Amino acid sequence: MNYSFEYIDIILLAMIAGFIFLRLRGILGKRTGFEGKLSTGFKQEIQKKATNENLENQTFDDSAKLEFLNGAKTAYEMIVTSFAKGDKNALKPLLHKEIFQNFSNEIDHREKEKVKSELTFVSIKSAKIKNFEKKDNIYTFTVDFVSEIITCKKDKNNKVIEGNPDRIKTVNDVWKFSKNMWSNNPNWYLVETQS
Repeated sequence: MNYSFEYIDIILLAMIAGFIFLRLRGILGKRTGFEGKLSTGFKQEIQKKATNENLENQTFDDSAKLEFLNGAKTAYEMIVTSFAKGDKNALKPLLHKEIFQNFSNEIDHREKEKVKSELTFVSIKSAKIKNFEKKDNIYTFTVDFVSEIITCKKDKNNKVIEGNPDRIKTVNDVWKFSKNMWSNNPNWYLVETQS
């Protein structure tokens, strides 16, 4: 009696394995002997064409814009706080080369003058996309940020020389983020700032 149940179990397991095999074969296909016969140049051309078609058809719908804005808000806060701290390592992967150089020069100037920048990031009141541009493979978003921060600068004697450490200040910034859509790097870079 027990043996018959074992045979039924084996038969059921074999049927399940067969079903899974057939499903995988249907999804993945089977070898035909022609794999790898395409020239490398032809493969690259096909991939490039597919990428171009995807980019041309790509549109930024509301959910994609919302996702971008959430990332832009995070980047905005990171850039503002890292700049105040003088943290170049945190800034470098978020900024275009020219912008990074400008920020880096200002940080060096503060250090040379022994000026300490203090900043408390309170909140982002609003972040709105003002403009979207697509030029060839470069996509650029212009974002209008309204944030609240507490900021001041102190000299080497810890005396406040700019700002107010006890007052929340509303700041309006217009930043441009850009990305090469053909790049493997998923990051958007800050390429321009206006206050």
